[in-house]
Amino acid sequence: MNDQDHARPVVPPAGTERSQDLTPAVRGRLAAERIVWLCTLRPNGSPHVTPVWFVFVRGTWWIGAERASVKLRNIENDPRVSLALEGGEAPVVAEGRARIWHVQPGAAASPDAAPAPDAAVPSDAAAPSNATVPSGAAVPSDVVAAFLAKYDWNVIATPQSASSRSGRVLFEVPVDRWLLAGTAQ
Repeated sequence: MNDQDHARPVVPPAGTERSQDLTPAVRGRLAAERIVWLCTLRPNGSPHVTPVWFVFVRGTWWIGAERASVKLRNIENDPRVSLALEGGEAPVVAEGRARIWHVQPGAAASPDAAPAPDAAVPSDAAAPSNATVPSGAAVPSDVVAAFLAKYDWNVIATPQSASSRSGRVLFEVPVDRWLLAGTAQ
């Protein structure tokens, strides 16, 4: 830990007032932009950066991926991620810890489902992901609706397959910290 780590402000729980304080311009970008750059950490600590589809619902990033993806393997090893919208004139960059939702073939959305409760892991600690949402948990219906509206993509429509690594996952990423929220520094 260095001196800058001690100077970091205490971050409120993910998805609380920090996301609610976003400017209308940033909220508009989160609603309209189709790509966010997701940075995960490989087991050797090197970054893996990839463009992904996303929605921002209830102050939380949601990202779809295939079960065979490098992203999933990295997040299973270390849930810490960063996300960045394209464009350097009004950058939007956030950090968080991904939770993994394994979408079951033939799954249904739940209108009453809420994002998973926060994991009790300090924001500066590296820890293997124990943040997999319990198997069979229904994806919140507002998240499914947001992906349908933005991409015409039903994130819970997963084909049956014999392989345990085929199918779909969703990453739920509550914001631990906004590094840049629409203002270049």
